[in-house]
Amino acid sequence: MSGLTLDLRPGSGLGSFILGMPVCEALNQVEQHRSVFDVVQIKYNDEEPLRYDLVISFPEHGFHLRFEPRSQRLRLIEVFDVQRLQMRYATSSIGGPSIAATFVAVYALFGPTFPGVYDKQRSTYSLFYPGLSFSFPIPAQYSEYCQDRQAELPLEFPDGTTPVMSRVCIFVGKLGNVGVGVGGQLKKAVLPQLASSSSYMEEVHVQLAKGLTFPSAEPENERKLFFGSSPQDAWLVLGRPDGWHKKQVDPMLIHSASDPRPRTALCEDYFYNYYNRGLDILFDGQHHRIKKFILHTNFPGHTDFNVYIKCNFFIHCSKEGERTDASSEPNGNAIGDPCITATTKWSEVQEILGEGGRAAIQTQGSVSNPFGPTYVYGYRNIALEVMKNGHIATVTLFQTNFR
Repeated sequence: MSGLTLDLRPGSGLGSFILGMPVCEALNQVEQHRSVFDVVQIKYNDEEPLRYDLVISFPEHGFHLRFEPRSQRLRLIEVFDVQRLQMRYATSSIGGPSIAATFVAVYALFGPTFPGVYDKQRSTYSLFYPGLSFSFPIPAQYSEYCQDRQAELPLEFPDGTTPVMSRVCIFVGKLGNVGVGVGGQLKKAVLPQLASSSSYMEEVHVQLAKGLTFPSAEPENERKLFFGSSPQDAWLVLGRPDGWHKKQVDPMLIHSASDPRPRTALCEDYFYNYYNRGLDILFDGQHHRIKKFILHTNFPGHTDFNVYIKCNFFIHCSKEGERTDASSEPNGNAIGDPCITATTKWSEVQEILGEGGRAAIQTQGSVSNPFGPTYVYGYRNIALEVMKNGHIATVTLFQTNFR
């Protein structure tokens, strides 16, 4: 039985897990406390990863974290086995193997609140506080005492017993969010707003064969990076890279049949890695100019999951000559352009770019890759790595005639 104790903060978090945090930050916390969180399960829907929450579960400690699948931010913390986790609120504790989490004990610790909700189908009574809910199984013979919303609190039965808590949910919101944590109503938990200074999920607009635009509410603060820009330009626009490394081998060079230059698999090109932006930049090792951008979607089920934060990109695919000044947005993209984003599926990409032809098979250098191969489709100025479920894993941007 777990002996873990975590601070319970209604509407905010549990221990070091904070509502609104990205999944990568949560997994970093797990990595830093491996001796505590030694059994971790990551659950997601392999076929439809955007349809259901991404869940990090700690079965030994009886709780899990639910992340909204598109933003990959923590929206709900659910303690599903209160006997495995002791929670500390202010100077008191509740739950765990030695402290009974009864209705009376909860009411005494957290204070008065409005009558809760009785779910007749599940025979559970849920009590709500701002940012917090508790669920209590109700024996069938006492269900009549819970069906009246004006039932007396704290809830006690005629034989002198009181229900024992079975579940705790921590979420952002107030009593108006009645229903959060009750059965199928888990989706009611909403995300906290990002801080105005946060760069997480910052929009990245792509113009093929040209470069990237990082828009801003103030046009004068808009930033751009182009093919051919220097490392100094990258530092100025994005700041110091999180890492960098040389590209020792170019495995795709053998496919460049139209390139008349002498070929060698060795190269001096190098990457700037912006893990916290979901972005890599490849520089030409001879001229020190940008030749490629790599954008990452951070889908679970890919070998790079949790290496990069999800890049919130918008690839505008208008054809040359179709744009007019009257129909353009401030960032230079035509209004109504077909657009590829991090959530666009491969079938939709083909509707925009046309048939992809034969795919190169990517195995990440190992036939034992548990996630299986991915498929790389090339077009003019862009290549897309596609997972078996049809979602995009990475996008590589380049200039077809770059030298």
